[in-house]
Amino acid sequence: MTDIVESVEATTLLDELTRLPGREDPYPRYRRLREISPVVRAEDGALVVTRHADCVAVTRHPKLGHLPSHMMEFVRPDWADHPALHQLFTSVLAKNPPDHTRLRRLVSSSFTARRVQALRPRIAQMVEDLLDRMSGEVDFVQALGFPLPVNVIGELLGIPEPDRAQFQTLVRDWTQVLEVITPEVLETADPAAATIREYLAALTAERRKDPGDDLISALVAAEEDGDKLTEEELLTMAALLFAAGFETTTNLLGNGIVALLRNPDQLESLRRQPGLAAGAVEELLRFDTPVQLLSRVAWDDLEIAGVPMSGGDRIVAYLGAGNRDPERFADPDRLDLARADNAPLSFGGGIHYCLGAPLARLEAQLAVPALLARFPRLALAGEPGRRDSLAIRGYTSIPISVG
Repeated sequence: MTDIVESVEATTLLDELTRLPGREDPYPRYRRLREISPVVRAEDGALVVTRHADCVAVTRHPKLGHLPSHMMEFVRPDWADHPALHQLFTSVLAKNPPDHTRLRRLVSSSFTARRVQALRPRIAQMVEDLLDRMSGEVDFVQALGFPLPVNVIGELLGIPEPDRAQFQTLVRDWTQVLEVITPEVLETADPAAATIREYLAALTAERRKDPGDDLISALVAAEEDGDKLTEEELLTMAALLFAAGFETTTNLLGNGIVALLRNPDQLESLRRQPGLAAGAVEELLRFDTPVQLLSRVAWDDLEIAGVPMSGGDRIVAYLGAGNRDPERFADPDRLDLARADNAPLSFGGGIHYCLGAPLARLEAQLAVPALLARFPRLALAGEPGRRDSLAIRGYTSIPISVG
C-alpha cells in the first residue's frame, strides 16, 4: 500500500501551476510530480494524480462523482445566487446518476452521431470560406480557430449567425469559474452567464412557437417514455453544449497548429499525407490537450494507485500529465503524428465522456489538413498569447503568416 505524499516540493510545483509562468509549460512540473509519487496532497487537501492509468481510474471509478447540488451549500452557501455557478452546477456536467443518466439519455437522442456526420460537407465548406479570407499576416484564433467551431455549433443549435461572435468573450468570462472562484472572477462571470441564459431563454421560446431543423428545437421536443427536459434543464443544457462546442475546439485547433508549427517535420508529414488526419488529431489532443484536469469527489472509501482514499476526499486528475506519462506513451514529450495505439485522456472517460468529442474531432480533421494544403509557407509571425488558465489550456492570439 502506498502512502499519500505531502512534500514541500509537490506543494511548490502545484502552486506554480496556478500562475502564468507555470501554465506556459506545465509539462516539466507534471513530470516531476509523477516522479515524487503517484498521489500527492495539495495545500487545499485535494489528492492529485498524474499517471495515465490513475487518471483513467478517476474518470471511471463507480465510487467517484460530483458533489451533489444539495451539498453544495456546505461548500459554497451562496452558490445558487451566482448565475455563473448555478448554470454550471445544475448542468449535466455536474450531475450524478440517476439524474445524469436521464439527462444524458434525453440529449443523446437529439445530439446523435448521424446528426454530426451530416454536418461534414457544411463544415468542409465553412473551412474553405474562412481560408479564402486569409492572406498575409493574420491571427489564427480570430481567422479560423474561433469562427469555425462557433459557426458549426451555432448552426447545429440554431443560433443566428449575426449573434454568434458575442459569445467568445461571454463564454470565456463565464468559464473562469472552472479555474478559480473569487469575488473578482464572479464579478465578471455572473453577468456573462446571465446574458447567455437570457439569450437562450428567448431563443428557446421562439423555437417552441416555431420549431426548426436544429438541436434546440430537437431538445425542446426530446421525449422518452413521457419524460422531457424541464425549462431549467433545457437552458443549462443548451448553454453547456454551446460553450463546450466552441471553447474546447477553438483550443484544440490553436494548440494543435502551434504544436505543428514548432515541429515542422510533423507538419510536413501531415501536409504530404492528409489521410493521416484522424491519427494526427489524436496526437495533437494528447500532446497539448485543451482540458488539462478534472475533479471528482469520493462517495465512499476506495483505492487509487494503491492509495486508500476516504469518502468526502476530493481527487484531481491531471489529464495533461497523464497524456505525457512515459509508462503509457513512448517518448511522450515528442510530437509523433504516426503514434500507434494512441488513447489520449483529453475528452475524459466513463459516464462523463464528452458528448461533443466526435464533432470536435471532425472539425479538426477537416480544418488542419486544409489549412496546411492551402498555405505551403505557413509560419508563426510572432509569439502566441497564452490564455492565463490551467484547467482550459489555449491561446488568446496566434499570429501567423500565410504567405
